[in-house]
Amino acid sequence: MQLRQRVFQKIESIFQTHGAQAIDTPVFERREILTGKYGEDSKLIYDLEDQGGEILSLRYDLTVPLARYLAMNKITNIKRYHIAKVYRRDSPSIAQGRLREFYQCDFDIVGVHDAMLPEIECVKVMSKVLKSLDIGEFVIRLNHRQLLNGLFEACGVPHDKFKSICSAVDKLDKLPWAEVRKEMVNEKGLTEDVADNIGQYIQQLGHAELMEKLMQDELLNKYPSSLQGLQDLKLLLKHCNLLGIQNDVIFDLSLARGLDYYTGVIFEAVLKDKNDKDARESIGSIAAGGRYDDLIGMFDAKGHSVPCVGVSIGVERIFSILQSKMVKDGDGPTNFADVYVISAHKGLHEERLKIVNRLWNAGIRSEHSFKQNPKILNQIEYCEKHEIPYAIIIGDSELQRNVVKLRTISTREEIEIPINKLEDEINKRFHK
Repeated sequence: MQLRQRVFQKIESIFQTHGAQAIDTPVFERREILTGKYGEDSKLIYDLEDQGGEILSLRYDLTVPLARYLAMNKITNIKRYHIAKVYRRDSPSIAQGRLREFYQCDFDIVGVHDAMLPEIECVKVMSKVLKSLDIGEFVIRLNHRQLLNGLFEACGVPHDKFKSICSAVDKLDKLPWAEVRKEMVNEKGLTEDVADNIGQYIQQLGHAELMEKLMQDELLNKYPSSLQGLQDLKLLLKHCNLLGIQNDVIFDLSLARGLDYYTGVIFEAVLKDKNDKDARESIGSIAAGGRYDDLIGMFDAKGHSVPCVGVSIGVERIFSILQSKMVKDGDGPTNFADVYVISAHKGLHEERLKIVNRLWNAGIRSEHSFKQNPKILNQIEYCEKHEIPYAIIIGDSELQRNVVKLRTISTREEIEIPINKLEDEINKRFHK
């Protein structure tokens, strides 16, 4: 929990730096709110039934509840963040950070804005969060659903198979192309020629040079959706250069994001394996998101769409990585107290209570022994074991002179401080 709180504080601070405000939504929604939004992953939704027989479901993510919330409250412009638990009927793996109940940290920009300005802010937020957590080398993969649609159309994929083929393509970061191709042909019903045409494109990744190459592709040029996708991505990469994050991103044609609600740019951050330079050879997704312009309209009686783009930070996987790192480095949990109040001899527990109460009332994180007459050596050892930096030592002679001793645990240095200046003297040491 100490690790989680530190991570949440860093993420929340970055969200607030970008001007986002917090909201909350219910843990469960009506079943019909969630169905049909997650593609093949809809089977992972937890269903409930209340006492009246109404079918409900635990939220699968924080995006669909946001869309319902915005439509219900007629909100068309907001920059919001939400840190809360979501639920999936998945096969849990603690080592991989895959759980049935877990936290998501979402950042979304809602409203009509000029091209790629909300998208670049989301990519920047992803980069800032991952760098602040110091979890290792990562890369942010970029693609565009319109580009994929145009590519599928150009390669001869029937329109009614776009979503299922998109789901197959999205597995290319975990499976070799031969396995993905086999799924397309044997399970999704594509001809081998169409699958091979797709394979020529989606196995490519790069930067501006790949973008320019595709913009000269005669086949893709015939389809407006693919051209729109390429133009958007070209502008997004330009913005990445302006914000100094060009080395954090890569254009990856295999990124598909299987969720049905994405309509534009999509992105996914992966922690790279140090033993492999290929951006696809990664430990797994640690953040993802994209544009979803039609989702709010699904919940509006008049079908009014509101443009949205957002990113979700996969904190559970980040927690598992950081915890493994802590164990490897031998870092244990630290104590939350900054000061420990020590009585030098018997009969001082009431005076000790008075002193620690002064510190609590001043907002100084403090502890003392729950024994009336603890040994002074045991109290000092407690400070050392729990890495409490300072101790206040009280004795009869000090109290008669209205002073206490302030001991720096690491150096064993002691100074006398007047009791009436105790709070100020301690605060000076933590706010230099």
